[in-house]
Amino acid sequence: MSIGGEVVDKTHTGQISNAAPKQPSPLVSVRGLFKHYVRAGQVIPVLTDINLEVAAGDYVALMGPSGSGKSTLLNLIAGIDKPSAGSVVVDGIDIAQLSESGLAGWRAANIGFIFQFYNLMPVLSAFGNVELPLLLTRLSRRERRQRVSTALSLVGLSDRMEHYPNELSGGQQQRVAIARALITDPTLVVADEPTGDLDRTTAGEILELLDGFNRQLGKTIIMVTHDPKAAEKAHRMIHLEKGLLAD
Repeated sequence: MSIGGEVVDKTHTGQISNAAPKQPSPLVSVRGLFKHYVRAGQVIPVLTDINLEVAAGDYVALMGPSGSGKSTLLNLIAGIDKPSAGSVVVDGIDIAQLSESGLAGWRAANIGFIFQFYNLMPVLSAFGNVELPLLLTRLSRRERRQRVSTALSLVGLSDRMEHYPNELSGGQQQRVAIARALITDPTLVVADEPTGDLDRTTAGEILELLDGFNRQLGKTIIMVTHDPKAAEKAHRMIHLEKGLLAD
């Protein structure tokens, strides 16, 4: 509690402390991160000594040339891959220490994925694709339907929920993918080139949608992109060059 700009230390009633309030921990904290692959007996370094923090509610664009390690870093933060060394702490959990089954459960509960090529199930309608992550929860059928209807409404597809992916435009398919990513109310949304397969106008609409979810719903977003126009929507840009964070 503040009194005239100073902080009251409740452990010493009646005394005033000039100590600064404790800063909240970052949502994502990457420390000393290394990633390499071994191919034909050769060690191929991809990321070298990466240190990075992302606050809750932040919107970060990861940029850099092809092969710089952007998608690899995104996959490590999202728990799709494991580091060769270092730690990846998300919301207080060092996910590098989780087992494969523990990691799968953690991803389902905490991460919303948006991909360049949508990754929709062609045999499922827009409704079915968005509902898919909820099938792993204990929600009733009625509760799932309510959530899916709300999510599709948020992305402007209430009138397309029974359409299949091949009946939707690229932009509409990406909107379905975004609704699917948000349906479980994830801690973190990761997007890998979410506008890379879209024309400029449609890409702008998708970026406005993501910007709204960040600003209005407070969703933390980490986005990999080659597009400077897409990166402009982010609060800050982080550049990777040959596996190193560049200034």
